Amino acid sequence: MTTLPDRPHTALVVIDVQQVVVDEAPRRDDVVANIGSLVDRAREQQVPVVWVQHSDDEMQQGSDAWQYVPELVRADSEPLVHKSHGDSFEGTDLEQVLAGAGVGHLVVAGAESDACIRSTIHGAFTRGYDVTLVGDAHTAGDKSAWGAPPVEQVIAHTNLYWRFQTAPGRTAGVVDTEDVAFPG
Repeated sequence: MTTLPDRPHTALVVIDVQQVVVDEAPRRDDVVANIGSLVDRAREQQVPVVWVQHSDDEMQQGSDAWQYVPELVRADSEPLVHKSHGDSFEGTDLEQVLAGAGVGHLVVAGAESDACIRSTIHGAFTRGYDVTLVGDAHTAGDKSAWGAPPVEQVIAHTNLYWRFQTAPGRTAGVVDTEDVAFPG
């Protein structure tokens, strides 16, 4: 039901599952395994998989910390979007990649729940995309030292409020990995 004309397809967007981003995240192995399962299913069903990779002064492009976790390997044919802002659309070619594939619905997984995931799902929604967040396939680092709630609460809150997002002509929702239904 996207508001983007002639964009009937779905893509899996995997955001920032980089070593330094998730190395100490709660349930790291479970989340990475869920994302791996999603990637495998998307590939089997010929659903585009788009990888997003963040870099900044503290996470230099090409460094070990910047690399994706070894359990998740991008196929050479799958687009890689480099970003330096929270919203994966800002200052990147993500919109062009998705438009070229006729994508109007995003299934989103990755890190961090309270930063790049939130920014990207909101950015996609305001740009006219339907957005499904995979509730058990995103995580974050602990920011409680700076006043944030514990990570499990951050994840739960992100899932809670995304279930109730509304806008004309668009859909938002949250599903668990096992319930993701790629068209095909």
